[in-house]
Amino acid sequence: MTNTDTFTLPGHIFIILASDRLLTHMEEIAIVEVPDQQVLGITKTGSYPLIPELLMQLAGYIMEKKYTFAGMPTFLCHETSPECVKEANEKGTAKVEVVWPVAGKVSGTGDIRVYTLPGGKMVRTVHRGPYETCEPTYLALFAWIEKQRLQISGPIREIYPNDPREVKPEEILTEILVPVR
Repeated sequence: MTNTDTFTLPGHIFIILASDRLLTHMEEIAIVEVPDQQVLGITKTGSYPLIPELLMQLAGYIMEKKYTFAGMPTFLCHETSPECVKEANEKGTAKVEVVWPVAGKVSGTGDIRVYTLPGGKMVRTVHRGPYETCEPTYLALFAWIEKQRLQISGPIREIYPNDPREVKPEEILTEILVPVR
């Protein structure tokens, strides 16, 4: 067995990481059309461990103002290759942008701003398993995009449909959307 082996069943791709024998899987990759969304967001420069802290700050603000959540928390990754992600995280130069879709009339304050997150044509998959095991899913996604002769046209989105504090690590879901043209 190599470092990473894969096998498929209809609708899913399973990835076995040989280093720790952890089984993760991802849904099949598909092209989807995503609508524009009104969001509240925060952007900081740093490393990716900022993500949960910024999401908690956003959630606290939304609840304090009694705004209506209209979707799941999302991280926008402006580094669009594995090499750039690794370098930006190590150097603390990553543009860490997190957003939360909201409904109705809302306003921002300080670092929190309201804006429309553009929709469009995106490549989508869902990774199941700990966040630390997403790399093989991303590599498969990037290879699929290249094979389809598509180009990444904006920040990659990670949507977090469940709370890692409330589910087992192997049940954590990460929906990945990659804008393409």
